[in-house]
Amino acid sequence: MIVIAHLSDLHIDGGQRSIERTRAVMDYLEELPYDLDAVLVSGDIADHALPAEYEQARRLLASRHPVLVCPGNHDERAAFRRCLLGQPGSTAPVNQVYRTADFVIALCDSSVPGKDDGFLDDQTLAWLEDTLAQAPARVPVLVGFHHPPTPLHVPFVDGIRQFGAERLAAIADRHPNLAAFLCGHAHTPAATTFAGRPLLVAPGVVSTLRLPWEHRAHPEDHVHLDQPPALAFHILDDEGRLTTHYRCVSD
Repeated sequence: MIVIAHLSDLHIDGGQRSIERTRAVMDYLEELPYDLDAVLVSGDIADHALPAEYEQARRLLASRHPVLVCPGNHDERAAFRRCLLGQPGSTAPVNQVYRTADFVIALCDSSVPGKDDGFLDDQTLAWLEDTLAQAPARVPVLVGFHHPPTPLHVPFVDGIRQFGAERLAAIADRHPNLAAFLCGHAHTPAATTFAGRPLLVAPGVVSTLRLPWEHRAHPEDHVHLDQPPALAFHILDDEGRLTTHYRCVSD
């Protein structure tokens, strides 16, 4: 059985609130009596993409579990690479793969510099297709990125989702070993389908998005700051079945 923790949207901004909520989630994971197969953080690690924010995030995300991070629309590629990955700064897409004998996680950079919405460029899609092709047919591949590639029926999020997603769907059609898509960005736990696969959205650590029927039509009502931070657990069993649990964490 494979167990992957999935969190998103830390928005580390130098303030105590974002730090304490992230620390609460990581402390919870560290105290588990089970070694996780991976911890995936699907973007918006820093709020302003400042080096100091990334350094704080790097310290907070230190774990006994393998931690994988991908950028979101609040992140900046060069600083992300230098501070979180220990690589030279570059503005090229931050695409990464984590391979084990039992599963593969392919992390695609859906961020578009200077924009809030997402897009997988040709370089990223070619990299993803090659990564899927290299994975053995029996090994499930989980594809992660920040922006959901399909509407979630939340207008605020849908307006800044991942566009051009038909190109991603075409790749999925060619690779049956692609088991699911994992993303963040929405600040609300959600589950739907895309390209015939599960699309599983992690809740936000820093805040929770109110759904359209939960608030009045005023921008300041979109974000709920009093809900506890939360995360998802994705389980792949020996039969290849994927199950997801969502868990709130007291901060």
